[in-house]
Amino acid sequence: MTILDALDWRYAVKQFSDEKIIPSELEYLLNAARLSASSYGLQPYRIVVIESKSIRQQLLPFSYGQQQIEQSSHLLVFAAQTCVGDATVDRYIAQYAKISNKPHSELINFSNHMKSALAAKTAKERQEWAHQQAYIALGNLLTCAAIMKIDSCPMTGIDSAGYDAVLGLEEKGLTTSVICPIGRRHHKDMQAHNPKVRFDYAEIVMEI
Repeated sequence: MTILDALDWRYAVKQFSDEKIIPSELEYLLNAARLSASSYGLQPYRIVVIESKSIRQQLLPFSYGQQQIEQSSHLLVFAAQTCVGDATVDRYIAQYAKISNKPHSELINFSNHMKSALAAKTAKERQEWAHQQAYIALGNLLTCAAIMKIDSCPMTGIDSAGYDAVLGLEEKGLTTSVICPIGRRHHKDMQAHNPKVRFDYAEIVMEI
């Protein structure tokens, strides 16, 4: 199946079956998200994987009753860092030095450049930037899931503060960006039979 075939196959599932995503598939999918592009490579977010039915039941009131929260095999919560700044850069530089086998002294200019770029933003702008990076990872995960024939339903129609409270994200320096139940579509999900509605190429792509 080509990438375009996979993207045409996927849709936002309204009803999941009780089939579980096997651990190896889940790990592969999460690694695809982990390898996503990110500004400066900083990855200022975490992906919370929730399989527990009891926790998902606690989250349902903050999901406006959307049953995919409970039905799906797993619920993924993309959570952005709330304090983006020098510590975010220092964490990345330490990883960069470890992987590239370069001394920190050779990375000072790179580090200072990133810190200056973040410092030029307001706290609100840094938070929005972190959310944007989480969305990039979500997009990559959705594409990979489609190729793997794993169904998904990305959602922003939730009470983020409620999610943060149930999952204890605030004390971890995180806040909910977007959620995505994953699993296998139920054979009775009528949404699967609806035509995919997208604008034509010429209405989306502007060639200059």
